[in-house]
Amino acid sequence: MTEFALKSASLDAVIQGGGLRPFFQPILDTRSGDIFGYEALIRGPVCTDLATPAALFQAAAEQDRLLELDWAARRACIQRFASLDLPGLLFINVMPQSLLDPTFQQGLTLHFLHEYGVSPHRVIIELTEQHPIHDYTLLGEAVAHYRRMGFRVALDDLGTGYSGLRHWSELKPDFVKIDRHFVQQIDHDAGKRRFMEWLQEVAADLDCQVIAEGVETQGEYDCLWARNWRLMQGFFFARPSAVPPRKLDCAAGSNRRHTSPPRGTVASLSRRCATVAAETPMAEVAQLLRCAEQPPRTIAVTEGTKPIGLIRTSRFLSRFANPYAHSLYGRRPARAFADPETRFVQEDTSLEDLSRQLTECNETIEEDFIIVDTAGRYAGTASAIDLLREITNLQLRNARHANPLTDLPGNVPIKEELARRLATERAFVVVHCDIDAFKAFNDYYGYAQGDQLIQALADTLRQQLHERDDFLGHIGGDDFLMILGPESWQAKCESVLARFAWLAPGHYDAHARGRGGIESIDRQQRRRFFPICSLSLAVLPVTAAHYSQPHEISDTLAELKAQAKRQPGNSIFVERRTAAE
Repeated sequence: MTEFALKSASLDAVIQGGGLRPFFQPILDTRSGDIFGYEALIRGPVCTDLATPAALFQAAAEQDRLLELDWAARRACIQRFASLDLPGLLFINVMPQSLLDPTFQQGLTLHFLHEYGVSPHRVIIELTEQHPIHDYTLLGEAVAHYRRMGFRVALDDLGTGYSGLRHWSELKPDFVKIDRHFVQQIDHDAGKRRFMEWLQEVAADLDCQVIAEGVETQGEYDCLWARNWRLMQGFFFARPSAVPPRKLDCAAGSNRRHTSPPRGTVASLSRRCATVAAETPMAEVAQLLRCAEQPPRTIAVTEGTKPIGLIRTSRFLSRFANPYAHSLYGRRPARAFADPETRFVQEDTSLEDLSRQLTECNETIEEDFIIVDTAGRYAGTASAIDLLREITNLQLRNARHANPLTDLPGNVPIKEELARRLATERAFVVVHCDIDAFKAFNDYYGYAQGDQLIQALADTLRQQLHERDDFLGHIGGDDFLMILGPESWQAKCESVLARFAWLAPGHYDAHARGRGGIESIDRQQRRRFFPICSLSLAVLPVTAAHYSQPHEISDTLAELKAQAKRQPGNSIFVERRTAAE
């Protein structure tokens, strides 16, 4: 039998014999933390020459059976989506050529949905571009036909293919999925950030939702999240799976409070790897690795939700290379091959602590370790090189967003720190520090002396950061923000006020000190007397019961700041409602 005949027989079995394997990859709604929907992807039979999508579609193209495969894949995905009873929307990949084909059967997709009990309002027709499109009029009519039946339309991989922007303009899709090229390393590429921001503006004008594909790292997620990017998809959340998660429990996707993933802790390193139950026979593990498109570096061995160790793929495969290995080890359980020296690290461990631990024990930089939550449940894996990369990224990010006058963290790190604290759901206290009558002082003495007073306040605030968890940021101008523990905040605030009351007069000349202030122009352009600068502290106790997002804290602080500045002299104004609870 010829090679062509072998492929033909395989393709017949796949298309007509139910050999297609639907996989699903979730799309995260970052505002709610819930799964927005799933993209359906198709694979051929496991461990065959048609197992991968590339091989499957190439074989179909060679035999001029792409449209036949397209319809079979569509039906299989709908059937599997229904049988799994997955939440959210279903994104089905459809080749535009199938809509333009003369044999196009109107209503067949709707028939599949009725057969398996899925509403068309939950289905998104995702147009994937394999070849250039010439007849936009006919394609537009086909898209309109789908919309009349209740479907919505998505345009896939914007930024690749033949004429993506024209597709967007002509077809006016409900969703546009941005190609992974523009997402990869976006946290290190200003050009990509500007391009993505422009796409957001275009999408808003066209009443279209955009989905960022290919999110794979913490930095990429953080960068998009900070720019209010709502819908994301990628390996960072979950890989395509035959039985996908119904909820995302990775660091970024699981947070029900939809705040930014915690930076500065081991949770920011976490990535999910393949897992097997402790009693799984090693023959099955070997089969899993042989059939994988990209074999994982490690496999986590678990008992229920608790990990017991890692199987390191390279070591395992070298052992199984022995011709007698299958008979020797095939029936042994996975637990027997779990590395007994696997390191377990709790996800709320700081990156600095972990770095110190690994340095002291000379941990191999390539070695993976397991990350667990506070209950000891499996949360993911990471390696020492992941740690090094994240620490470097944090240092560069903090330097990039530091206030140039005080070298303190600016608004972006402040927002991220508030998000990290909220994610822990532990109580903390936020203190907004603002100099009273600073504008008059700055106008009277000039910017150089104004900067000196700001730097003096920054030094005063730094001196109060005795505890490891204290945080100080510089919002801008004469505004600072401290994050303190719920037990120590009052003594520290009183110390700051006393210190500032002592240092502020020293920044005035003798005449002004004698008078107790200066005459300057106010914001209404009137000349009046301003007393020596004082400090107003607005104090907000934060608990999980009252706040879930950084902007809610900022909004409340703005109100408290106004209240604090109404009080004369160096003063503290505390939000008593949450403080009393």
